[in-house]
Amino acid sequence: MQSPGKSLKEALLCAQSEDRLTVGVYESAKIMTDDPDSVSFCVLAMDEEFECDIALQIHFTLIQSFCFDNDISIVRVSDMQRLVEIVGDKAEQLEDAHCVLITNPAEGSWEDPALEKLHLFCEESRRLNDWVPEISLPER
Repeated sequence: MQSPGKSLKEALLCAQSEDRLTVGVYESAKIMTDDPDSVSFCVLAMDEEFECDIALQIHFTLIQSFCFDNDISIVRVSDMQRLVEIVGDKAEQLEDAHCVLITNPAEGSWEDPALEKLHLFCEESRRLNDWVPEISLPER
């Protein structure tokens, strides 16, 4: 299997091109509340600057719990700046890229092979009791 980081980058870019990406903690929470079945994958991004942000940690805990309860694959990345470089196309997204959701493709469309690889990676990680595995995003 190719690296999980490369698969994540491909899945994010594919979802972005198909307008299936939600960036931001509050925007993600809204999607999860309104239509949880539409969510396929969740990425939580943390960097050193926000490690002591208690409110963000609480949001992460709630998002993780929601993902576990709704069988949504979830990973962490430690380089939020790199995540923003991949998905951020608006200035406001740069400030709140702590949570990124990928929603399901439209009915009848092709499945995303990179996303399938990520689901398998998460499944294997859960078998090893790593419930929120950390992935390193590849450099440019």
